[in-house]
Amino acid sequence: MELREDAVSIGGLELALLRPPDAEALIDENEFEQDEFLPYWAELWPAGRALAEALPERLDGLRVVELGCGLGLPSLVAAARGALVLATDWAADALELLRRNAERNGLALETALARWDEPEAVGAGFDLVLAADVLYERRDVQQLGELLPRLATEVLLAEPGRPTAQAFFREAEASWQVEEVADRVYRLTTRPSAPSSRAAPGGRA
Repeated sequence: MELREDAVSIGGLELALLRPPDAEALIDENEFEQDEFLPYWAELWPAGRALAEALPERLDGLRVVELGCGLGLPSLVAAARGALVLATDWAADALELLRRNAERNGLALETALARWDEPEAVGAGFDLVLAADVLYERRDVQQLGELLPRLATEVLLAEPGRPTAQAFFREAEASWQVEEVADRVYRLTTRPSAPSSRAAPGGRA
């Protein structure tokens, strides 16, 4: 895979980030026909930058999982701030490249190939969930809504205003308190009556 290196300034950090120069060149028609798979992971999306910028300055020892990590900018920043990070995506190429970028920047994190409809691949019992621009399709609304309560009681979600996100937030308000903590970055915390993921057995699968 052809890669280029970008210097990315984010959250007070300077990161050397390898990434594909042209995401469209990675489109595989066979993969799209099978599962509507597109290489969204290869873009450095504004929502990913916004989420990384909005992270707390200290995450020492917190167990953090990023869903649909793509290039994993939030995961890299979280790891730099002391979090124990599990970055997940359904694209193996994304995870391989994220591992390389973590190593290049002297950071430690774990990765897992995971689909939202296979939650056992992600695990449970995290302190914080991160997700940036992940609500593309209508199916994502239900799958993400069912997955989040299994993972943690706090979520940071960066959402640029996709139509599907409106449906997600409407449904989420039944179980989550939602507040905008930065431009298009939302903090979700479980309402007192909602089931807590901390009672879930086990850790990462």
